[in-house]
Amino acid sequence: MKSIILGTRASALAVAQVELTTKALAAAFPAMQIERREFVTRGDKKLDLSLLRANEAGGKGLFTKELEDALLNGSIDVAVHSLKDLPGHNPPGLDITAVLERAPTADVLITKQPQTLLDLPQGVLLGTSSVRRARQLQWRRPDVRVEEWRGNVQTRLRKLAERDDVTGIILAQAGLERLGHDLSAGRLETEHGKFYVTSLAEDLLPAIGQGAIALQSRADRAEVAAVLQKIDHRETHLAIRAERELQRLLAGDCALPVGVRTKLLPGGIAMRAILFGPPDAPPKQAEAEAATPEAVAAEVFAQLEQH
Repeated sequence: MKSIILGTRASALAVAQVELTTKALAAAFPAMQIERREFVTRGDKKLDLSLLRANEAGGKGLFTKELEDALLNGSIDVAVHSLKDLPGHNPPGLDITAVLERAPTADVLITKQPQTLLDLPQGVLLGTSSVRRARQLQWRRPDVRVEEWRGNVQTRLRKLAERDDVTGIILAQAGLERLGHDLSAGRLETEHGKFYVTSLAEDLLPAIGQGAIALQSRADRAEVAAVLQKIDHRETHLAIRAERELQRLLAGDCALPVGVRTKLLPGGIAMRAILFGPPDAPPKQAEAEAATPEAVAAEVFAQLEQH
């Protein structure tokens, strides 16, 4: 191929992700012409819509459908997604052909004062857009109140600065770092003020696919697949195969309150998962090791079903 067209959402984070993809393609194919087309999705338009209510109303693909439609009608060659936004099943005719090397999968707590999750005063209010994060937070700290916050990273940071009644918000480490923020010192300097950053890697299990960039293409475009496979990161792809297989077995999508962590081992893969059901019920937990992504997902699913 002499040229390739990448499709992306228009948000700052999505653009940062497509720039990483462009850089990887340019390194592998220096002579290739790479074009970018931006799309506005339903999720970008309906910022007042709860992700949980959207899911209950059949809102699968809230941030992806417009890109997938563009793939199917041939107006783009590749759709660049945050993998955690993808529904559990690819639409007919589309594949996740490649993934870039995964960024850190941890969530982080952003606060106005230096505080860990355990240090937070009783009854504080935190903002998050994720049912998974909210359920894990309230399982570990039942006294903590959670408010659903939509919007991009800058919008949420601005709201945090403006709201005296809100102690902190939960964001993905990968997204902040892709936007150019250095979190290594535990501080976050923004136009809205200075915040403190605490990793929740030991407190919350991440979303399925968190930190991974998925490159989706049409199943009948062998020439596109051949290009993308040159920049596919094998270890990341094995991990997300396991996570998405668990998602498929659970019949879930990106709003399912499940946290998953996978780790590649010599000759195999390990997975740990937590799944939340009714609000008053304790979560189900599972942990397994197996030789293949599909086998470890099946074992974890079987354990979750036994609870």
